[in-house]
Amino acid sequence: MSALGAVEAAGGSLFRPLSAEDGEQRPAEIESLCMSCFRNDLNREVVKTDCATARIPELDFEIPAFTQKGVLTTIEGIIDRAVVGLEQDQPLRRATDQEVASKIDEFIGKLKQLKEVHSPFTFILDDPSGNSFVENPRAPQKDDALVVTCYRRTPQQAAALGLEGEELDEKPVDSAEDLRNEVLQFNTNCPECNAPADTNMKLVQIPHFKEVIIMATNCDACGHRTNEVKSGGAIEPHGTRITLRITDPSDMTRDILKSETCSVEIPELEFELGMGALGGKFTTLEGLLKDIRELVERNPFTLGDSSVPSRTGKLQEFLGKLQGIIEGKTEAHFIMDDPAGNSYLQNVYAPEEDPELKVERYQRTFEQNEDLGLNDMKTEGYESGGAAGR
Repeated sequence: MSALGAVEAAGGSLFRPLSAEDGEQRPAEIESLCMSCFRNDLNREVVKTDCATARIPELDFEIPAFTQKGVLTTIEGIIDRAVVGLEQDQPLRRATDQEVASKIDEFIGKLKQLKEVHSPFTFILDDPSGNSFVENPRAPQKDDALVVTCYRRTPQQAAALGLEGEELDEKPVDSAEDLRNEVLQFNTNCPECNAPADTNMKLVQIPHFKEVIIMATNCDACGHRTNEVKSGGAIEPHGTRITLRITDPSDMTRDILKSETCSVEIPELEFELGMGALGGKFTTLEGLLKDIRELVERNPFTLGDSSVPSRTGKLQEFLGKLQGIIEGKTEAHFIMDDPAGNSYLQNVYAPEEDPELKVERYQRTFEQNEDLGLNDMKTEGYESGGAAGR
């Protein structure tokens, strides 16, 4: 007869209501069976799964979960099985540690005396899966000696059973944390061919800086790919000027965040890229320099039959020097000037200072605030001003 068949034959059930509010029968999420045992109770049938814990508080005795395989037995059988397990290594203990062996012999004697039931003892079976069972010989009537308690599993018990997913719904959902871990997708049109495309957006925390929003679009129709970076916070109180002295090819691997308000300058090449060019990007220094090279190469005024040979020669000379910087053969200074303070260049020595990296904070000029739209922005007292104007 199977364990479930034995349960049904005894009039028991593995389905119990969790509470009166539930109003329906559902599998017990966790089941603890407690009973006071007398002599005639030792023959009660017991279904003990491998994840159940058996305890006898009077002896401070416990059989931990997952230490024995599931079994269909009796209360006396569980006691006998514990005695056999303790006696198994006693000859070795007597030879190596007589004191420990004598204490175990004493405890084995107490377990054997339980079967005599000189006084009632408590038998507790705690099963996180809710699939253990102790026979009720009076079924379907109530057994006053048997108490069944149903309650919610703890996260640790759910993890031990491999049911972590069930407990996620019970945890409060942090919308901000959920947004950080999720890639959002919305429908847009390709900026090149205007075909329908999907744009992915994710909130990313840059170490030692701030949160930024990265958006990437990939068009399946024409193959156009683009990415854009937006600051996840407000405009900083001061502008930022970042200067890096490129001395080693490893500098090309530094992470870089260039906002749409940031301008780039390379003094050795007498080159300056104004704000708005290339848009916002989160890439490496090498990636940004390659984007600059591609931008210069695609300049329509330097290509085709209308190009002037002298200008084309200067362009090729410039591209050669830029390639030398990208390959780490030429030392140069790379300067990022962002009035909004939302650009970033990785400090590879963080949190220590980087000897090759200089970060300056400065007060914006009126013209820079005008470009950022801050001069006409009113963030305090606008309610009263609006009411007076009506």
